[in-house]
Amino acid sequence: QLQLVESGGDLVQPGGSLILSCAVSGFTLDPYAIGWFRQAPGKEREGISCFTSLDGNTYTPDSVKGRFTMSRDNAKNTWFLQMDSLKLEDTAVYYCAADIACTVIHNQIYNGMKYWGKGTLVTVSP
Repeated sequence: QLQLVESGGDLVQPGGSLILSCAVSGFTLDPYAIGWFRQAPGKEREGISCFTSLDGNTYTPDSVKGRFTMSRDNAKNTWFLQMDSLKLEDTAVYYCAADIACTVIHNQIYNGMKYWGKGTLVTVSP
C-alpha cells in the first residue's frame, strides 16, 4: 500500500510563508504523479499543484501560480509545497495524493487520484 503523510500545517499571518511536506512510502508507481490539493470549510477539494513523471512537468492553476511552488527531495522520497504571500482564503486542509498521472480538465486538477494522505491544516489569520 502506498502511504502519504503530510506535515507542516500551522497558523500563519497573512503575507507569511509556510512549507508543507509529504512523505511517500510503500511501493513505487511508474509512471507516477504527485498532487497537492486543499479543501476549505464548505468548499470542494481543489487541486493546487501536480507533478507528473511522464513529462517532468508541474501544473499549477492560476489561483496559486506565482505563490505556491512544488519541489521534492528524492533521497527522502518527500515532496514539498512552498507557500508564499499567504492569504486568508488559503485557509484549508491540505492534502497530497498520488497516482500514475495528473489529469487536468478545464484548467482544474482532477481530484480523483488513487492514494491520499490524511491532510494537514493551514490557518491564515491575523
